[in-house]
Amino acid sequence: MMPVAMPKQLACDRHGGTFETSPFRGFGEVSIDPVAVKTAGKQPSLENGMPRAINYIRLGVAANLPSSTGRGGARNRADRVSYALTTAHIANLRAAEGHAAAVGLPFTRMITIHWQAAGVPLESMAQATGRFTDLMTKMLARNGSATTWLWVHENGDGKGWHCHLLAHVPAEHVKRLTALQKGWLRLITGYKYRKGVIHSKPIGGRLGLEVGNTELHFINLEAAFGYCCKGAPQTVLDSFGIDRAHEPGGRVIGKRCATSQNIGAKARKIKG
Repeated sequence: MMPVAMPKQLACDRHGGTFETSPFRGFGEVSIDPVAVKTAGKQPSLENGMPRAINYIRLGVAANLPSSTGRGGARNRADRVSYALTTAHIANLRAAEGHAAAVGLPFTRMITIHWQAAGVPLESMAQATGRFTDLMTKMLARNGSATTWLWVHENGDGKGWHCHLLAHVPAEHVKRLTALQKGWLRLITGYKYRKGVIHSKPIGGRLGLEVGNTELHFINLEAAFGYCCKGAPQTVLDSFGIDRAHEPGGRVIGKRCATSQNIGAKARKIKG
């Protein structure tokens, strides 16, 4: 990954800065408030005049979600509860993000899935996310492409439980991905797709940015990565140089975050 100079934002400006989270606007954020889905046009970054990594999004979710009794496996047991990302989590995610770029498979897309709105119980969220990444990986493999990914789970008042996923999806396969992803959600949940459950956008706002403008892609990827990591304590974010204000990550059952095996600790050790 090619580092570039980035102006430092004051800590007091982080809340309400370029990537703000609220029930009404956010960087791939989700809401359980009954509002209409709207996507604003591209706007310049407050820091560098460049486009935001992903447009602000407003999500509306239908009331009276269906229930399910499905549960995850042993690694997703009901008593495995966390409320924030840890130093170890961030260290692994940061190393995985760097390794993805090093092996030529940088993250190019951010996908947010509102699992509560999709009808998935909190204790089954990790299983659902795992199934989604498996389907995505297999689809890309069938079309001759490798991928990398990382995801983080969050929960909170006014937002519900949801997943932020960063993935390498080559531009030529995006059309097929977007055509299939709603069907995958129906397959995973057993329920008809609800408008606003998934948002899938290219990092930097346009396809092929990682090739056409590597510096701009780097800046936008840093913003996207920081957004995914915002559930860590501020001291942890600062220690990793992540220019993002802490926001509560909420109660999560099962895995809070994960990476694809090809950029995980074992793969990094072999490569090193």
